[in-house]
Amino acid sequence: MTDVRQAVVDTAMEMFTSGLVVGTAGNVSGRQADGSVAMTPSSVPYPDITVPGLAIVDLDGEIVEGTARPSSEKAMHLNCYRTFPEVGGVVHCHPAHASMFAIARKSIPAWIEEVIVYVGGDVPVAAYRTTGSDELADEVVLHLSDRGAVLMANHGLLCVGKSPEDALHTAAVVEHTAKIVAGAEQLGGVVPLPEEIVTNFTNIYGLIRGGWTPPHLAEVS
Repeated sequence: MTDVRQAVVDTAMEMFTSGLVVGTAGNVSGRQADGSVAMTPSSVPYPDITVPGLAIVDLDGEIVEGTARPSSEKAMHLNCYRTFPEVGGVVHCHPAHASMFAIARKSIPAWIEEVIVYVGGDVPVAAYRTTGSDELADEVVLHLSDRGAVLMANHGLLCVGKSPEDALHTAAVVEHTAKIVAGAEQLGGVVPLPEEIVTNFTNIYGLIRGGWTPPHLAEVS
C-alpha cells in the first residue's frame, strides 16, 4: 500500500511541476491492494502533500484511515474504480490546450499514432455536469470503456491507467496532442491517418489495457 501512496504523491507533484494544473486544482488517486483508494486531499498545495496526508477511502467514499478530507472530485475517481476493475490510477487535471477543446466542447482527434496507442482513439467530450457532482461521475464513465481519457465540457481532463503514473502519462500525451492539433488546424487543417492504421493502433490500445493488473487484482490472481 505504501508504494501506491507514494506513487500518488509523486504523480501529483509531477502533474503540478509539469504545468498540467495550477494552484490546488486537479487531483490524483490510486487503488491499493486492499481495494481502498489513496487520494490527494482537498485544497492542499501540491508541495505540501505527503503520504501520511493522503485521504484513504473505500469505494463508497467513506474515510477508512486518517482524517484527511478527500478531493471534492472523489465521486468521479471512485466511479472509475467501481466501473472498471482494471483501473489502478486516476488523474484529473486542467492542461491548457486540452482544456481549450473542453471549453469549445470539441473532441481531440486521433490524428497521431501515439494518441491511439495510449488513449484508444479520439478523446471524447463528456456532457457538462456540475463539478464534484454524482452526475458528473456518472457521465465521465460512459466514455472510458474503450478510452484512457475524456474531456469534461467547460472543465478539464480525466485520465485512467493501470497506475497513477500511467494515468499521468496519458494526460501528457493528450495535452501534447491537443497542442499539435490546435496548431495544425491553424495551418489549414490536417490529413487524417489511414483507416487501416487507426484500426491497428486501436487494437494495440485494447491489448495494453487488457494487460492492466492493479494491486487488488494481482493479489488474487
